[in-house]
Amino acid sequence: MPTEARGRVLVVDDEPNAAKVLSAILSDDGYRVFCAADVPQAEAILSRKDIDAIITDMKMPGKDGMQLFEFASERFPEIPVIFLTAYGSVDSAVHAITRGAYYYFIKPPDYLKLKGMLARAVEQCTLKRELAQLRKRLAGETGAERIIGGNLEMVRIYEVIEAVKDSGSSVLISGETGTGKELIARSLHYGSIRRDKPFVAVNCAAIPRELMESELFGYEKGAFSGAVARRVGRFEAASEGTIFLDEIGELELSLQAKLLRVLQEKEIERLGSNRKIRVNFRVISSTNRDLKKDVAAGTFREDLYYRLNVVQINVPPLRQRKDDIPLLAAEFCREFGLKEGKELDLSNEVVRSLCDYDWPGNIRQLRNIIERAAVLAKGGRITPRQLPDDIIGGEAGERGGGDGKTLRELQSDAIRKALRECRGNKSLVAKTLGISRKALYKRLGELNL
Repeated sequence: MPTEARGRVLVVDDEPNAAKVLSAILSDDGYRVFCAADVPQAEAILSRKDIDAIITDMKMPGKDGMQLFEFASERFPEIPVIFLTAYGSVDSAVHAITRGAYYYFIKPPDYLKLKGMLARAVEQCTLKRELAQLRKRLAGETGAERIIGGNLEMVRIYEVIEAVKDSGSSVLISGETGTGKELIARSLHYGSIRRDKPFVAVNCAAIPRELMESELFGYEKGAFSGAVARRVGRFEAASEGTIFLDEIGELELSLQAKLLRVLQEKEIERLGSNRKIRVNFRVISSTNRDLKKDVAAGTFREDLYYRLNVVQINVPPLRQRKDDIPLLAAEFCREFGLKEGKELDLSNEVVRSLCDYDWPGNIRQLRNIIERAAVLAKGGRITPRQLPDDIIGGEAGERGGGDGKTLRELQSDAIRKALRECRGNKSLVAKTLGISRKALYKRLGELNL
């Protein structure tokens, strides 16, 4: 059984032998086990790893299991906590149960019963997380948004995101307008150890130049005419989290110099103040321009470019990943069907037309087209009647993957391609296709793959 198959368990016990025995038993049962000898070490692991259940001793030197339970309940309420306790502290364990702990066992535990209880606890944690994600999506929240696609270039982007998500290094995301650069920035943040900290997005192209400095750095009361109260800037608001500088190439040179200093020193000064404020943030920036050409032309600082471009992610335009169009269109169809109170699907003719089109506006344009069609659709299916004339005609581009295939065949092709490019790793396949593993296995069965 794969290491990750049954979940990740944190075992907390100050007795090394007890932790070693329990770790070996759970590892043999298919769990990935992390061990901590005390509460501070356990808290550090919880902050870095995605844990599905905690098994903790009640009595330990320093902070005890109850204090760990309180920490986990506040920071990670979805993670079930199972206590191991001696006879003398049963009352404490029962008290913890009344406050929301999952279960408790008297030491030494019945390991068969413990494994059964743990399996149910991990399943409960998984269901809670899936429900939370569903609620976010239905409420239109922008938390851990999904990137959808099985194209080889997209698989490489997922691999980069996974590798650098917890790093403090700057990331520069480049690509045409509408390719989903902000979605990648949000995935980097909400998939990282900073997920519970602020994500602050700044559109450098949308804020007037004369207001940009005060937006970024904030100001004190009376700093200029109209400054009737102190205002915290975007960098200060992003402290301990991530600041996303969208369309960084639009920033004027004078502000580029100030930005470089902030990135180097991790200090800001509000306008109208001489006091330096320490800020700890990660910077992710994006651009639809060729910043190397801007550097050569003298409109973008070379030192700032290298400071921002520690890790670069290049997002391909939609016309270069047309095999992802059926997946994207189906997801948007589901999303807007829910909003409109309709159960919608796409006709084969619509899918072929979408694949034939060149999408100058990229994913954003595709999303808008599907939203429009979902509003106009009268039955349970989106047909060519709901598409604009230029999409139906397909004059803008070459045939991009329709080839007369049915939607079922296109889905099958997309899954087969993802299986090849992910070398059969079904967890990665599900992630790249933007679906759960359970949904992937269901589709594999339906398509006889």
